[in-house]
Amino acid sequence: MAHEGKITGLGGVFVKSKDTKALVKWYREVLEFPYDGYGSSFPMREHDDPDSEGYNVWGPFKAETDYFKPSDKDFMINLRVQNLDALMERLLAAGVKEVKAREEYDYGKFAWIVDPDGTKLELWEQVGPNPANEVEGA
Repeated sequence: MAHEGKITGLGGVFVKSKDTKALVKWYREVLEFPYDGYGSSFPMREHDDPDSEGYNVWGPFKAETDYFKPSDKDFMINLRVQNLDALMERLLAAGVKEVKAREEYDYGKFAWIVDPDGTKLELWEQVGPNPANEVEGA
């Protein structure tokens, strides 16, 4: 039986940067963030299923990215989701608008909405292991 869709936690924070290389260097050297070429992944355990591993992500984007649109903010929040399709069905029924077509990859399913303050929220249902674990030298 499919679980009812719900938010399960913070998946990550993505920020715009005028100099992504310098920003990544600072986070790596000063805060010792791991970096896999796309972002920094931090392993975690699922609260409701401690045997299941998950991860949270910090990731820089170029200042001129369109990825955060329609928001004009310099950040985007990613929320971890259980049963994305059921959650989106509930959100759409409540009048929330989906701002981009859903996408699915080997590491997760994604949907995007905007909160009342104009912050873009990326909803992510993790599928499979952390791809950073597959990156050599990560």
